Amino acid sequence: MPGSGTGRIARKASARSGHVPRLYQRAFDILAGQIDDGNIPPGARLTESGIAAQFGISRAPARRALSELEDSGRIVKSEGRGYAVPGESNGQHAATVNVPDDELRLVSLPSWERIYGEVEDEIIGRISFASWRVKEAELARFYGVSRTVSRDVVGRLQQRGVVRKDDRSRWYAPALSPKHVGELYELRSILEPVALVKAAPKVPKEFLAGMRSDLEAAIAHADEIEGPTLDRLERQMHVELLDHCENRTLMQSIALPQSLLIAHRFLYRWTPRLFDKEPFLPEHMEIIDLLGAGRTDAAATALRDHLLVSRERALARVDVIVRDFQCEELPYLERFESA
Repeated sequence: MPGSGTGRIARKASARSGHVPRLYQRAFDILAGQIDDGNIPPGARLTESGIAAQFGISRAPARRALSELEDSGRIVKSEGRGYAVPGESNGQHAATVNVPDDELRLVSLPSWERIYGEVEDEIIGRISFASWRVKEAELARFYGVSRTVSRDVVGRLQQRGVVRKDDRSRWYAPALSPKHVGELYELRSILEPVALVKAAPKVPKEFLAGMRSDLEAAIAHADEIEGPTLDRLERQMHVELLDHCENRTLMQSIALPQSLLIAHRFLYRWTPRLFDKEPFLPEHMEIIDLLGAGRTDAAATALRDHLLVSRERALARVDVIVRDFQCEELPYLERFESA
C-alpha cells in the first residue's frame, strides 16, 4: 500500500510481507534488481517524477516503489531532491534508470484499471478497522487522474460489493462488523446453494477432479499452506464452480455478498494458519464428493451449512487484523464509525 506519507496497512512491530503484486511492486522488483546488480550504481539519484516517467506509471505507485526501496535499505533520502543509492560514488550520479525495452512501460490499460487494484486493496485492508467514506475528488487528486476515471473506479468497487451509497448518496465501504459479516453470510447461504443446484449438471467432471486434487494437496500440506492458496481454493468453490449455473442475474445477485471473498484475500494473506487445520478444506471436500456422487441436493445443503459456520471464522480473522495491524491515513478515505 502506498508509503512515504500516503497509506499503508502494516503489521504492528513486524515486517510487512505478502502484498498482492501491483504496479509499484513491478517497478520495485526491476529497480531492486538493478541496484543489487550494480546497474544503478552508488550515488545514483532516483526521483518520483523520473521513475513515473521512465515506467509510464502515475506518481503514486512510483512513490510507493521508492518507499519500499528505502525500507529495504537500497536507497536513502537524498540531501537534495529524491533518493540516492548509498555507498561511495563512482561518478555516475545520473537519475536515469536503464529499464529493458520490454519492461519500460508497466501499463497499457484503461486509466481506471491502472489504479483500481491498488484502491481496492487499500479499502479492503481497512474495513476490518472501521467504515470508510470514499471521496471521489480526493481519489482523483491523489492518483493524478480525472474525475471520470475516479468515478469509474468507484463504480467498479460498487459492482464488486466493496462500496455502497448512504442515504445522502455518499460512497462508503462498510466495516466488517459482526452484523455486516453475518448479513453477508446469511445472504450467501441462501443464494449460493441455488446456484450450485443449477450448476451441478453443467460442471465438467475434470473440473471437479481438479478441485478435489487441489484440496487433497492442501490438506496434505496444511502446516505449510499460505494465503494465496486458501484464496484460490475459495474462489474455485464460490466463484468458478457456481459460475457454471449460467444464470447471469443470479450470479450478479451473488456478487454483493461475495465482497467477502475480496476481503478474504486480504485476511488470508495475513492469517493463513490461524487454525491448526484450516476447517473449510474438509467442508469443501465433502461438497465436491457429494457432487461427484450425483447427490446435488445434499451438496447444496452441505454448502449452506459450510457458509453458516464460516461467519465466526471470518470474524476471528478480522480480530487478528484489528489486534496486530495498523493503518495510516489516505486523503480519499475518511474513517467513521457506522451504526
